[in-house]
Amino acid sequence: MESIRIAEFFKNKSILVTGSTGFLGKIFVEKVLRVQPEVKKLFLLVRAGDATSANQRVQTERTDLGEVSHAERPQGRLLLGHRSRTKLGGREEEELRAEDAPEEAEKLAMKELGIRRAKLFGWPNTYVFTKAMGEMLLDTREAICRWTIDSVIIGYAKGKITCFFGDLDNIMDVVPGDMVVNAMMATMAAHSGQQAELVYHMSSSVRNPVTYATLEHCGFRYFLANPRVGRDGSVMPTKKLRFIKSMVVFRVFMTLRYKLPLEVMHLVNLLSCGLLARGYNELNRKYNFMMYLVDLYKPYVYFDGCFDDLNMERLRMAMKKDDAEARMFDFDPKHIDWEDYFCSIHIPGVMKYAFK
Repeated sequence: MESIRIAEFFKNKSILVTGSTGFLGKIFVEKVLRVQPEVKKLFLLVRAGDATSANQRVQTERTDLGEVSHAERPQGRLLLGHRSRTKLGGREEEELRAEDAPEEAEKLAMKELGIRRAKLFGWPNTYVFTKAMGEMLLDTREAICRWTIDSVIIGYAKGKITCFFGDLDNIMDVVPGDMVVNAMMATMAAHSGQQAELVYHMSSSVRNPVTYATLEHCGFRYFLANPRVGRDGSVMPTKKLRFIKSMVVFRVFMTLRYKLPLEVMHLVNLLSCGLLARGYNELNRKYNFMMYLVDLYKPYVYFDGCFDDLNMERLRMAMKKDDAEARMFDFDPKHIDWEDYFCSIHIPGVMKYAFK
């Protein structure tokens, strides 16, 4: 592979950015504007009901890009994604028509059918499902699923999560978002105008694996040094997060420890004419939040595979011919010190920008 000049490639280019208001989309837009202010145009695909709400959303989201992006910015255009009604098809639609079902019932049935169908094809949540839709739209045959660990960190910080499921010795395939964007830009520059398809895995599980034990240790260490303060001003004690390997054991634990007491509390609340309503609702929200995380992370926590990143390594080798480019667009996971990253960058960032 010949040496590539990434920043130079984006000069005078017009780029369509799907998911421009999402996590990676924001990083990508900011990076392009920062390293190549002479980019011609950015077309931002924004999902909204109408042009007015789309413009409002862009104005809200653009503040996150920072002043560097506003100093010199190219022309921008909006491609508005409008929501529309979709027919169910098949027996479900016929039954709804026969029953003359109201619009709300139709929407509910559409939602339930969509969830069942998505899970059947291996899309356990809307994040993975919508990413798969985008990949199919762009004629990408291999779906790449990404997930975030921030929900667990926030739950632990708030004291809502005291135990979780999974094996601490398992490897989690995690990559910082800026490295993912650097890899995206490098692949765009390397394969511009080529017809052949090449799959790249931006992965850390082979070159620089990190276990769940490292994340658990870093979380405990960080909050021990930076204790959280409750609403009443008192310092919240920092306890280690307990991990349960077996999903069956975890569900039994959740049922005995939380679900059954909640059912009893619900019954007492009914008999006492709502005397315990506030306490019950708060505990029930915490339980539902935990079970939501269980469904969200289950497909990934027990995943034992790793991804071949040989193509990405070849791309990195092509970049090494230019040290300045390699530093500006670094996406080598071997350069990550995981303990320093979690304790000094990731967890503090979550607490600053995502913790409310």
